[in-house]
Amino acid sequence: MKTYELTYIISPEITSEEATAKAKEIESTVQGKEGIILSQSNPIAKTLAYPIEKRASGFVGTVEFQMESEKVPELEETISKDENIVRHMVIIKEPLMAKRERRSRTKPALAVETKKKVEEIVETEKPVHTPKSSTENKGKVELKDIEQKLEELLGE
Repeated sequence: MKTYELTYIISPEITSEEATAKAKEIESTVQGKEGIILSQSNPIAKTLAYPIEKRASGFVGTVEFQMESEKVPELEETISKDENIVRHMVIIKEPLMAKRERRSRTKPALAVETKKKVEEIVETEKPVHTPKSSTENKGKVELKDIEQKLEELLGE
């Protein structure tokens, strides 16, 4: 089942008690179509940004519900037949995306400590300068030595 939001405008020609009753009627219509109401707001009298059917104000309400997608057109048809509802709109409510964490400009403490330890090991293990023969490997390090050093650093 998808989550939907129905927003509707009720005609200003009725009283606020009748608008509340109309909102209850809309809720019962949703439940009658096997919908589950998640939240609802009572209609509030508002001035519209532009006239709708020659009306400058109306009672605006919303209902958030879950329903099978095959039954939504039936619900919209039922609501559009009501003469006191000036305008309505049903939208699919998408779940909110989780915000990604922002990168901080400071370095994490663990990375700084690891870098210091690596620098210490490099300083302590510098070879004493001795003349080497040209057949020896110059500056090459074995892969297993690197892996052993990494295990020592990360294991602590």
